[in-house]
Amino acid sequence: MKQAVYGLLLYGFLVLPPVAALLESIMIVHMHMQMPLLVLSGIFMARFFQIHFPRFFEKWNKNGVPGVLLFMVIWSYWMIPRMMDETLSVQAVEVFKFISLPFLAGVSLRDSWSKLGSSAQSMVFVFLTVVFLFMAWIYIGADKQICNNYLEVEQKTLGWGSLAFALIMIIYFLQLFYIDQSEYK
Repeated sequence: MKQAVYGLLLYGFLVLPPVAALLESIMIVHMHMQMPLLVLSGIFMARFFQIHFPRFFEKWNKNGVPGVLLFMVIWSYWMIPRMMDETLSVQAVEVFKFISLPFLAGVSLRDSWSKLGSSAQSMVFVFLTVVFLFMAWIYIGADKQICNNYLEVEQKTLGWGSLAFALIMIIYFLQLFYIDQSEYK
């Protein structure tokens, strides 16, 4: 239950207006720090919901697939450049970000992860890798400014950061083939 408290504290910290404004002022920090931290806060808080609403999760997310699909849809939605831009311009979109990433994406990912087999978990990593590669291609290859609220140099930086994330995930995925994981379990 301590995890839920830590998740709530992290969420409360990220929601504070000065913290949110600071994290959203730099594009790469907005996408690669604030958004994953919001998902992480939801992952921490998920245990509370699993304990208090077990029948809901048994009925809704029995095999883990619906939860992972919800995570993928929410994560893909927030990777769209227009949505990052709208977060800074429209307050309702920012409120949706602070609700959807922790409570829809984070909670559903935590509930689903243990229910999935290793092949489905690998598919999630492949999905995230492809998303980050696609985002790198969009932001690095863009000749013009995509987001109105961020400079073109910030977009290029985000693109290179996305490429770095994708390469790290590829390295992780490759090490699964070369290292015997049974020694570590």
